[in-house]
Amino acid sequence: MLEKILSCALVIFLAAGSAQAAAPKNAAPPAVAVEAARVQSEPVERTIEAVGNLISNESVVLSPEISGRVAEIFFEEGAAVTSGMPLIRLDDSIYKAQLAQANASLILSEANHKRAEELYKQQSGTGRARDEALAKRNSDKAAVDLAEAQLDKATISAPFDGIAGLRQVSVGDYVNPGQPMVNYESIDPLKVDFRIAEVYLAALKPGQEIQVTVDAFPGKVFTGEVYAIDPRVDSAGRAVVLRAKLPNPDKLLRPGLFARVKLVVERKESAIMVDEQALVPQGDQQFIYKIIDGKAVQTPVKTGIRRGGKVEITEGLSTDDTIVTAGQMKLRPNSAVTVLPPATAPASGEGKSQ
Repeated sequence: MLEKILSCALVIFLAAGSAQAAAPKNAAPPAVAVEAARVQSEPVERTIEAVGNLISNESVVLSPEISGRVAEIFFEEGAAVTSGMPLIRLDDSIYKAQLAQANASLILSEANHKRAEELYKQQSGTGRARDEALAKRNSDKAAVDLAEAQLDKATISAPFDGIAGLRQVSVGDYVNPGQPMVNYESIDPLKVDFRIAEVYLAALKPGQEIQVTVDAFPGKVFTGEVYAIDPRVDSAGRAVVLRAKLPNPDKLLRPGLFARVKLVVERKESAIMVDEQALVPQGDQQFIYKIIDGKAVQTPVKTGIRRGGKVEITEGLSTDDTIVTAGQMKLRPNSAVTVLPPATAPASGEGKSQ
């Protein structure tokens, strides 16, 4: 019985060896199932995020240059005002009287100067008398100009188109020079001040676009443009201060709002973008498998901007190339591949580089 079993085992062993010897030694390995995609170009932006504040395009606190009692207030708080419109008038009765007195003195001094000039021409008067009359006339003319200026300053007018704030005085209040009466703001356009780390200094320049969001209007993006860069770097925060203009035709935005700023430092209208999972890192290099004639060709690439799970390829690929996006971990250079539909592609973990 034992001899019979050993005999059968020997027969099976010899048969297996014969089959193995008969198999071709250079049989091609089976194709690797992968997921692939065609390379396409798309617009891409390189941005820097920052925070900043909205400020008025122009902002002043109106104050009187002379003392007096508030006689009239011509504006409504929070209302739009045009340049040159009177806002507040102080009691000007004293200044009108001073102007009338100065004009009377000027009339007399002009007449005296005229007589002194005629007498001098007739050699009946002295040159000194003529000069004294001329000096008196000029002095009285200056007094008239001063009185007119003081009278003009009794009315405070809007220095530019804007919106009046909340007034701090009422009719009947006595005000002194420099006393705040009302803030006055121009808010179209607005300015945006924000800081960018000094390492990005070389990439900053006027004319760059900014995209601004504020908590007051969630989901709404406001677009503006950088127009000035502070020539001095803030040594405390190691940052560069930029200022941009933000159109505000609907007056939705207001000065003082906290702003989240996205600065567009570079925009490419046609950049090659691929899924990050298509990259195969090896040391300091990055590779991508291109499918050429049914084989996976390992191709070195250079990367650029990364956005939303995608990476820009600056060198190594061109549009319409077909690349492996999943299943790379099972590939070797020049491996035969079978492209599967996305629904039946290998698990995502097999194709992701670690």
